Amino acid sequence: MTQAFYTGINGIKTHQYGIDVISDNLANINTTGFRGYSAEFSSLFEEALNTDSNKSSINSSVGVGARLNGVVMDEGVGVLELSERSTDLAIMGDGWFGIQGEGKPLYTRDGSFMFDKNRDLVTADGYYVLGTIGANIKDGILTEQLSEVELGEASTQQMLQMPKSLEFPVQPTTKVKFYGNLGVDDEIRVMSAKAVDPQSNNNSIRLEFSKVDPQVLPGSQWNVVATAESLDGETIYDTKSGVVEFDYAGALVSSTLPTIDNNGSSVEVDLSTGFSGITSIKGEFAASSSSNGIQAGELLGYDINKNAEIVATFSNGMQSSVGAIAVYHFQNDRGLDRVNGSRFSESTNSGKPIFFQDENGKNIIGTEISNFLLEGSNVKMEVGLTEIIIMQRAYDANSKCIKTADEMIQKALSMHR
Repeated sequence: MTQAFYTGINGIKTHQYGIDVISDNLANINTTGFRGYSAEFSSLFEEALNTDSNKSSINSSVGVGARLNGVVMDEGVGVLELSERSTDLAIMGDGWFGIQGEGKPLYTRDGSFMFDKNRDLVTADGYYVLGTIGANIKDGILTEQLSEVELGEASTQQMLQMPKSLEFPVQPTTKVKFYGNLGVDDEIRVMSAKAVDPQSNNNSIRLEFSKVDPQVLPGSQWNVVATAESLDGETIYDTKSGVVEFDYAGALVSSTLPTIDNNGSSVEVDLSTGFSGITSIKGEFAASSSSNGIQAGELLGYDINKNAEIVATFSNGMQSSVGAIAVYHFQNDRGLDRVNGSRFSESTNSGKPIFFQDENGKNIIGTEISNFLLEGSNVKMEVGLTEIIIMQRAYDANSKCIKTADEMIQKALSMHR
């Protein structure tokens, strides 16, 4: 009868732990990035009865209950929920985002991030997101346009505090290329191309063609005058002249047109050769052009792409990667210590946070990231409700065991009297 007390008490304590774990799971079913836990139990000492167990299908041992052996994290991915922000991220496989406040870093699957008024990437309650800031920013100026920023070492990740203002520097035009057909008639032909000067002004490189007189057969020759001027034509920065020569078929053979100064920038005028640029064949006049060079641009804002890259967008239409969000991995995810909700800290059981590497030894996020998505809780309500009913029934059974043992003792004492 005493053993019945012990068994019942152990059962109540054990199943109360189980109920607490499941209740916590259900209470966080709407918590973004939450990972549920399950309780694992083990039997306490058992006493074998004096029966021949080989000749019986009935368990011949009597136990003294069970105890909580451990609480284990469910590592399954939660339900993915659509979001309206590019800064909301979901990790599709293994990995953890790193965040930091005033203390040590924490790790979470909750990717609901945003840029605050200071252009810092933070959580809703002000924790900074950890990652690598690109080396292409200096004194508020973008020094290099990058498609991606390589992750640094896991131990060197920093708070992603981006510049409030950032300038995309002007890239003056260094080359303009012309395409088209001058025809064969003795008429003046005019072409133009856009050219950006060092002051970030859009100017024009204007070409005026006129036939050389007299012509030297069998080909044809044209005078060309190049003018670098403002778009309104009121300011002329430079004028150069030369001669272009075509063969009998109308293919360009040579050009003596030199480079031209575009308000402080030397520009090469490329007419190409053969039939790939300017030609002089029978037909209608046609002209087109292309040029390099980009005007300066001011920062419009930051976004995050599906590769967890922070991308800066500028008023000139240009974009550049300026940072990368870190995705950490652990030798033993289940060894992480839960701090609260969906946030964890490293422990001796989890090991230190690490980055995956590719075949070249380059640090990579090592998983697929999607923006405009958030990972919800991985707790399934129907499973949780079923388990809590089972635990409650087991709790009640152990409670009745104690009650029955108490009644039996009371009966025995009354008989003794």
